[in-house]
Amino acid sequence: MTPMNLKQRDKKHLWHPLKQHQLNPESLAIVKAKGCILTDENGNEYIDAIASWYTCMYGHCNDYIIDATHKQMQQLDQVMFSDFTHEPAIKLSEALINILPKNQNKIYFNDNGSTAVESGIKMALQYYFNKKDKRSTFIAFENGFHGDTFGAMSVSGLSVYNGPFEEFLIDVQRIPTPNGSNTQNILKQLEDYISNHHIAGFIYEPLIQGAAGMKTHDADGLNSILEYCKNHDILTIADEVMTGFGKTGKYFASDYIDTKPDIICLSKALTAGLIPMAITSCTQDIYNAFLSNDMAKGFFHCHTYSGNPVACAAAIAGIELLISEEIQNNIKNISSNHKAFLKRIKNHSKIKTTRHIGVILAIDLNTKMERYGSLRDKLLTFFMDRGVFLRPLGNTIYIQVPYVISNAELQQVYQAIEDVLEIV
Repeated sequence: MTPMNLKQRDKKHLWHPLKQHQLNPESLAIVKAKGCILTDENGNEYIDAIASWYTCMYGHCNDYIIDATHKQMQQLDQVMFSDFTHEPAIKLSEALINILPKNQNKIYFNDNGSTAVESGIKMALQYYFNKKDKRSTFIAFENGFHGDTFGAMSVSGLSVYNGPFEEFLIDVQRIPTPNGSNTQNILKQLEDYISNHHIAGFIYEPLIQGAAGMKTHDADGLNSILEYCKNHDILTIADEVMTGFGKTGKYFASDYIDTKPDIICLSKALTAGLIPMAITSCTQDIYNAFLSNDMAKGFFHCHTYSGNPVACAAAIAGIELLISEEIQNNIKNISSNHKAFLKRIKNHSKIKTTRHIGVILAIDLNTKMERYGSLRDKLLTFFMDRGVFLRPLGNTIYIQVPYVISNAELQQVYQAIEDVLEIV
């Protein structure tokens, strides 16, 4: 009997996320990854042009990060963080505070982006509860996405993910993203919501909404919204799970905005794609609201692997790479290449709109497509056949390449996009 390959063995027991197995039963088996290249079980290579969901920003199996984690796992692998502390967690907190917006002062560990958001939502609710000011409503952008746990789902606005669960979610009022001309109308909406609801917080993806199709919005308008919230005692929560750690050209998207958030949610590139971990940071004022002789006022939210030493070591190494001259120059080089590419194709008849910030580039096709429909799947297959992993969001093709990508690899990604424009 011929032994089954990985793709065949996969189908026996595995259930993949964001996949309708009845329509698309197979998953490509990857056996190796290095730098920007994924290699499948048949030896085919693909440029990972979305850094495996924006995580492996320093390239797959980065030697510097592997060395740091290997050294750490021989010293201390795991210890519960409720009763103990350790140097990797302390060192990571110091490194993060050095690059986060200056109002951030406390670091809380989570497991992934959704739970980082979940913690932020619970912090905001309990912040007011501890002050005997019970609030139950959040404000969020239309079409935002913040994760798949219940609190994170509640503040997300994409029903394709949330439809079966909407009757179970917490109360959220939605506002449009600012586009440079609608700020005053948004502030009037906020005024109405504040008058009629007990608002605990405003959660937002700063400058760019990832799952919505890399849709960008106006920094000045967002700043006005944040100022308005602060003036009305509403906590602000920046979801930087996707945008954080250099992808927008600055360490964090919040660095483009004068008014800083009270809470920031981090994950994905935090540990360079090597080990799952997330962080929710906050101001000293928020932390102080949980200090009390009453035990019940503490923050009773915990993950078993909180502050895992090996994950901390990966995150520290990632930050060291991020702030290095080499990576900062690479980010600028990728951004310049994106700008030149968009200039080259901007007048193509198949392109509706384009946008670019940092290493993120997005192109909206002049074609109607379902988010997970057959035409979108056709484009994904087309890219893979050309050795490029790009994962369109409906009619939006987006790039978010690792910082270590070569110019030749980047040009191969661009060429694949130019080729696909001839078939849509």
